[in-house]
Amino acid sequence: MKDASKLVDSKKPITVAVLGSHSALEVCAGAKAMGFRTLVVCEKGRDSVYSQTYKSRKEGGRELGVVDEVLLLDKFSDILKKDAISALQKRNSVFVPHRSFQVYTNFNYDAIENDFAVPILGSRMLLRAEERTQPRNQYYLMQKAGVRYPKQFKSPSEIDRLCIVKVSEAQRTFERSFFFASSAKDFEATSKEKIKRGEITKDALDKAVIEEFIIGVPVNFNYFYSPLSKRTEILGTDARRQTSIDGFLRLPADLQQKVSQFMSPSFEESGHYAVTILESMVGQCQEMGEKFAKACQKEYAPGIIGPFALQCAVLPGPPKKVSVVFDVSMRMPGSPGIQFTPYTGYLYGEQMSAGKRLAYELQRAVKEKRLDEILT
Repeated sequence: MKDASKLVDSKKPITVAVLGSHSALEVCAGAKAMGFRTLVVCEKGRDSVYSQTYKSRKEGGRELGVVDEVLLLDKFSDILKKDAISALQKRNSVFVPHRSFQVYTNFNYDAIENDFAVPILGSRMLLRAEERTQPRNQYYLMQKAGVRYPKQFKSPSEIDRLCIVKVSEAQRTFERSFFFASSAKDFEATSKEKIKRGEITKDALDKAVIEEFIIGVPVNFNYFYSPLSKRTEILGTDARRQTSIDGFLRLPADLQQKVSQFMSPSFEESGHYAVTILESMVGQCQEMGEKFAKACQKEYAPGIIGPFALQCAVLPGPPKKVSVVFDVSMRMPGSPGIQFTPYTGYLYGEQMSAGKRLAYELQRAVKEKRLDEILT
């Protein structure tokens, strides 16, 4: 979307808009803290959290809630239609994308890039790069950045070690089903069984990612790239809570063996929790973020704007611990808990959520008349 900054009037109050899922409350809380009006776009029947629970109102002499307005649609995907776009434009909106925006618009990146005539606070063109089926995807960017990621195998016949296979689910194509294989024979047997049970399809299996299985401590490195300061900042660190693997790992070893006869643990995300890293790793974390941001600037100009994350497994030495990236996100993260790690506090003197940091960037851009640097 060319000249996105011209779609918003910086002399009038700006509304920060977001799709009602994923991290909408964090976006709204951050925007409200920085003095912006907030709007959540929601599907009918799925709006109570925003239209009731956290709706902005006055009570007992104080302000409650973070959502000023809810825009109801028949379906989430209707946000790409002219009526919804017009409603956002009338409210002088800037829109913050997150993963659910991509999912609920059915990964219609052509429409997001060319037809969604609402200024996006972030990198519109980089949303597409998250998909592993795209030519210049996250693996391409990690390679350009010189960031280590697991070895990949083009076909099951190449498997020569324990691998994890990442394939889209049959019913929820936006979720991934995982299984392990240590050989081509193992791959074939397990995939046939999963197809038989209706968990995956043959078409999805043909597009699956096969990569070596890395055992390490899972840590998500969350960053913020500021076009205004031309700086990559560490926002915070967290890890995923996943069902049902987290519950499975809480069982004693003998019970794990019994349970595994009847079910295979799934790795479906159910939340996050804040973690910290050793101070000796902070430099490595910072360097990885800077490398990745620089690669994105070269390959997808103007590059990353705002939050992004490198999801890692931290491996032991010798000679020193190293982080291997197994997934990347290039927009608002889904973990409000990262504000409870100390890294933004070391820089700003206060712990800052991703939503508040993004709103701070917007506030500064308005004051300095530099909206063209952060809107796409």
